[in-house]
Amino acid sequence: MTTSETHVRTFDSTLQTTHRWLRELELLASLDNESEAYSVLRAVLHALRDRLPADEAVHLGAQLPMLIRGFYYEGWKPSATPKKQRSLEAFLEGMQPLPGLGGELSPEQALRNVFMMLDHRVSEGEIADVREAMPEEVRDLWPTH
Repeated sequence: MTTSETHVRTFDSTLQTTHRWLRELELLASLDNESEAYSVLRAVLHALRDRLPADEAVHLGAQLPMLIRGFYYEGWKPSATPKKQRSLEAFLEGMQPLPGLGGELSPEQALRNVFMMLDHRVSEGEIADVREAMPEEVRDLWPTH
């Protein structure tokens, strides 16, 4: 069997899309590379996922590229969600320390940058649903139009 016979285009597509998402976040957050962008995206998505009602977390996950969806769901325990911590401080504490960044990007900045990227990449209706499920202090970090 040749490489072209075993090649799966879906994998190429999701890899390219994931690189675009990571590059956008890298630029928004002034990060050094895609590895740092991955660390930030993963930390924020996990914090977000764990504070959403399970149905809403699944709706958001359905709009993520396949590869990002994989690490979004990694380690998720739907029966333990949503976490009841409703303050911004508790939300941010759940993200600290941001892996691999040595404290160069604050959790609040990371949250704002990922929210901005999601705002560009996820449907307006889904963003509205996710925002509505967040406490007001967290909701206020989403970009406004």
